[in-house]
Parts: sequence; C-alpha cells; structure tokens
Amino acid sequence: MVKLSVIVPFYNVQQYAPDTLKSLRANTREDFEFILVDDCSRDETPEILARAERELPGAVLVRHEQNGGLATARNTGIDRARGEYLTFLDGDDWLAPGYYPQLVAAMDELGCDFVRTDHVQCTGRARSVHRVPQGRRGVVLNPREAILPADRSTSVDYAYAWAGIYHRRLVDRGLLHFTHGLRTAEDRPWIWKLHREAESFAAVGLLGVYYRRGVASSLTQIGDVRQLDFIRAFDQVIEETARDPEAYKLLPKAVRTYCAIMAHHLGSIERFEPAVARQLRSLSAGALRRLPQDVLAQVLDSMDPQRASRLRRVRRRPAAARTVAA
Repeated sequence: MVKLSVIVPFYNVQQYAPDTLKSLRANTREDFEFILVDDCSRDETPEILARAERELPGAVLVRHEQNGGLATARNTGIDRARGEYLTFLDGDDWLAPGYYPQLVAAMDELGCDFVRTDHVQCTGRARSVHRVPQGRRGVVLNPREAILPADRSTSVDYAYAWAGIYHRRLVDRGLLHFTHGLRTAEDRPWIWKLHREAESFAAVGLLGVYYRRGVASSLTQIGDVRQLDFIRAFDQVIEETARDPEAYKLLPKAVRTYCAIMAHHLGSIERFEPAVARQLRSLSAGALRRLPQDVLAQVLDSMDPQRASRLRRVRRRPAAARTVAA
C-alpha cells in the first residue's frame, strides 16, 4: 500500500529540476510514490525527468501534451495518486533530507484531514522562515474557525499547497482538486474550500520545504495576462463563500483579502505590459462592482487610506467583461 503520494509539476525548470529531484531522493521510502508531471516543457526538463523515472525509487512520470498550468498539472497528479496521504512540491523548490517521513509521522499522530507546516523562503542567498499564521501547534482544530478574524492574517491566507499534507478522504469528498486552468492564485479558492468544508486540521512547527522566490520564469515575476487570473480565483472565493450558511461572518474576510490583493497589483501596475495594465484596471473595476457593496464599503473604510483610495478610483472606471483572454 502507498502511504504518501508526492505530486510535483514541472514546466521549463531545467536549471532547478536536478536539485528538486535530488531532494526527493533524500526523502524516499518504499511506501512513497513521486508523481512527476511534465506540463509540456520546451527545454531540457523532459530529459531530466526521463532519467529520474529510471533512477528515483517510486517515480511515476506523466506527460501533458499541452501546457495546462499549475492547477491542471496538480489535478493530473491527484488523479494518478494512490497514497493514503497526498502532498505537493513545485518543480523549482526542494526539501530537507528526511522531511517527508517526519511529515507522515505528524499526520499519523494527529489523524486529522490536513496538516499545515512552516517553510523556508529562499530569495537568492537570503533565507527566511515563514510560519503558518496559527498560534496553536500540534492540536487538532476546526479549520472553519481558523478563517477569522477578518482584519488579521490567518491560516486561510497561508495558501501554499506544498506546505502541508492531506488525507485521501479529502479527494473522496471532492475537496482537494484545484480549479482547472487557473494560471495564478490557484491556491486561493482551494485553501478557502478546505477551510470551509474540511472537518479538522492542525499546524505543526516542522521545517523542510525550501520555497524558491524570484525565479525569472515564475508568474510572480512576469507581468503578462496570466497574472490577471487572480480575478477569476477570487471571484470564485467570493461566489462560493456567499453560498455558505455563515456567509455573513466569512464574507468580510474574503472581500478584504480580495481587495488587498487587487490593491497590491494596482500598486505595482508599471510591471505589466500596457495592454495588460489597462485590462487590469477594467477587470478590477468590474470585480469591485460585483462584490457585496455593503461589505465592500466596510472593508474600504477599514483599509489604510492609500490602498482604499486606489480601489475607489478604479471602481469609477468602465468595467471589462470577466473573461481574461489567454
């Protein structure tokens, strides 16, 4: 029986894939499988993964004929996974030796739906520890209760799929798949769904994932139209949360987070191509008008004046259709 399935999408990461795969080799166990999803890479990544299929114990290589993005690649891995537990890793990140056996041991001990972990962010040679915004560690909690308060960073804001481990029953309940085709912010609807609908979770102070920031090919570094998928992602968060029986409690948090991300992108709009910048403004105007206006008014009144003013200005612009062109 497979205990842990590790889902690792790769796309044009020939520079980093060898380190990622080396760290996986330092985490092998006879009951672990590593599902390597090549999302139609155009560099040397496919050759690197072909070698890994032969040399990495437990490796399963899956190739996409068309590039589908991170969300779709993760879904491919989930559909192929056989493990009692599942976790994720990105193809340009890496792990500490022996991390996954420790993660599985924590999950076995706690017995909850999912466990969240801290991580190390790596920007060039700089290292910084980022912790799950949950004060109680090693204790099984109700994930719904970890969404609030609205005005503080909480577990639902820590939207890194690879910073944790997930029980197979979440797959069976339809809670672990990502929204197909989202090219950025794919973790946001996913983490909100987990916190609204899963029954139990815990946070543990286990460090072992090294998250590489500042990669030139990363969408966080590229100001093209794919970045605008955050609108689709947060529209989904708002729509699904609005249907929740406790929408009146949860929507202020969802709206506040959406507004904060929108203000961030508008505040760094110069990094986008001119046509994409215009589309960002128009799509943001439409998104602000779709939000529940009473909740939006409260959120804007509570935000700092600079960000609130930025959002109020863009709300007065003509709105574009919701669809983001590829």
